[in-house]
Amino acid sequence: MKQGFMKVAAATPAIKVADCVYNTEQIIELIKKCTSEGVRLVVFPELCITGYTCGDLFFQTTLLRQAEKGLEKITKATKGKQVVVVVGLPFMVENKLYNVAAVMYEGELLGMIPKSNIPNYSEFYEARHFEKGNEEPITISVNGKDVLFGTNILFSCREMPEFTLGVEICEDVWVPIPPSSRHALAGATVIANPSASDETTGKDSYRRELIGNQSARLISGYVYSNAGEGESTTDLVYTGHNLIYENGTMIAESERFQTENFMVVSEIDLDRLVSERRRMSTYHCELNNDYQKVMFSMKKDDTTLTRFVSKHPFVPSDKKQREKRCEEILNIQAAGLKKRLKHTNCKTAVIGISGGLDSTLALLVMAKAYDQLGLDRKDIIAVTMPCFGTTDRTYKNAVSLTKQMGATLLEIPINEAVLIHLRDIDHDVNVHDVTYENAQARQRTMILMNTANKYNGMVIGTGDMSELALGWATYNGDHMSMYGVNCSVPKTLVRYLVEYYATTTNDSKIHDILFDVLDTPVSPELLPPEDGVISQKTEDIVGPYELHDFFLYYIMRFGYSPRKIFHLAVYAYNGDYDEATIYKWLKKFYWRFFSQQFKRSCLPDGPKVGSVALSPRGDWRMPSDACVRIWIDEIEQFDPANK
Repeated sequence: MKQGFMKVAAATPAIKVADCVYNTEQIIELIKKCTSEGVRLVVFPELCITGYTCGDLFFQTTLLRQAEKGLEKITKATKGKQVVVVVGLPFMVENKLYNVAAVMYEGELLGMIPKSNIPNYSEFYEARHFEKGNEEPITISVNGKDVLFGTNILFSCREMPEFTLGVEICEDVWVPIPPSSRHALAGATVIANPSASDETTGKDSYRRELIGNQSARLISGYVYSNAGEGESTTDLVYTGHNLIYENGTMIAESERFQTENFMVVSEIDLDRLVSERRRMSTYHCELNNDYQKVMFSMKKDDTTLTRFVSKHPFVPSDKKQREKRCEEILNIQAAGLKKRLKHTNCKTAVIGISGGLDSTLALLVMAKAYDQLGLDRKDIIAVTMPCFGTTDRTYKNAVSLTKQMGATLLEIPINEAVLIHLRDIDHDVNVHDVTYENAQARQRTMILMNTANKYNGMVIGTGDMSELALGWATYNGDHMSMYGVNCSVPKTLVRYLVEYYATTTNDSKIHDILFDVLDTPVSPELLPPEDGVISQKTEDIVGPYELHDFFLYYIMRFGYSPRKIFHLAVYAYNGDYDEATIYKWLKKFYWRFFSQQFKRSCLPDGPKVGSVALSPRGDWRMPSDACVRIWIDEIEQFDPANK
């Protein structure tokens, strides 16, 4: 919880219909298990103290009294457990019976939420027994204590207000405007749904879509607990299909048809929910007096993560999803370039081809755009400009790929021109500093720009988003173009896009070239090679791109603090990088990200392909002279060397 994560559970007890004593015991056993696993919120199914399928037994005084006794016993059992418990039961108020979710914590009953929408169709006939719940909270007496009763009640943690709980019951989420929609707009970040949804063919898929879509619309966590096999009787079967979602993403799901007590557990990222709501200007909170908020105190402990945290958040881990994403991104890139070429009536496009990943991807995108426009690929002019650091391997790949793609190849060595320029500015050619390197990059850009003028075309930029984030580009060198097709593609995704093209092409020669490009170390090749091998490896200088892409994603997408990003990276890369390494490159990332903003302030146009982008005209507006001090100060507070 110190890092914004809260462990939650959807639990299904193995009940016996109408046996309140037995059911209460099973519920308490699961609460004890929650405590041992560090769960801070557990949701039980609808009417689980009695059983949902009691039918006309709900009119029996004995059953209702035993349900109240069960409620009292469960409430007392929460004492000292530090877990919010939501449990369903039938409850009488003013001589009418309600389907209620009781919320309790630390031995206290915090409130009772009645079901708003009472189904009375098909196999459901709840209106025979239950009244529709009231929205406006009233005060009732339960076991001698005053308790709020009504749907418009939220439960909020004093120490962590980002944990604010709203409750709706089963059918409530199936209606056009669910109570949870109001709850979320009133401030609820987590929705609990005690449910008793019987199983029919295909209903599990619909249930996933329903809960997932609702959590996405509300930008909320959603804990859905369903009745299990113990409810199965007469004509209906229940399977205990429990779900936990976070902003539309399923983070836990139970296996159906289990026979014993069981629960699914995961961690909801409350920081993520708050960040998304803060960012989205169309998410309008309703600050009104229709709701009453019940406050409680909860100790903020470290939460042990069990949920999946991807090492490559920009890249889907599922192969089918990844292939679909790659195809879509290539189409977006090509469509953007296609529009620019068509609008400017350019028939010629110029690219600097190096044999590296970025220029390779850009060339593939250009070929796709030309094909869609019905233009001849020979009007793609790929210029290779070998110089001091060019190796035979990258040169060969650049030349071979250009020819195999059907583009026009121009070879313009720049050694002599760079040497003349260095002499003109009185720079010692044996001093391999940033001047030596950038002279080459700017010479290449000048050649590309003038070549584009000569052929009445435009220069297509190749730099990717990871390089832009780190400022790993020569200002007014490879930093500049007329249109940058890779500008919102991170380096980790560039690799997969090239690999996807390689595995889907019918040209075996292109396939082999692309896989050799993929196997080549990332390098700007601005320093002389050693024994013909690349001597300047980018990741040795700026750090692993997979780490930087991880940092970039969570900084840009959710605005996480350095401490939380470090916490997530240590968890995700356990066994790959130690804490000291992650700390080193996180600190380096922040320093470079802030100091290099001026390069991003004047980026050329380029297509946005994902949820994170650095365009100064779109997603990211940051002052070029912003100070990084408070972020570095926070990083230095958790330096692993000071443990």
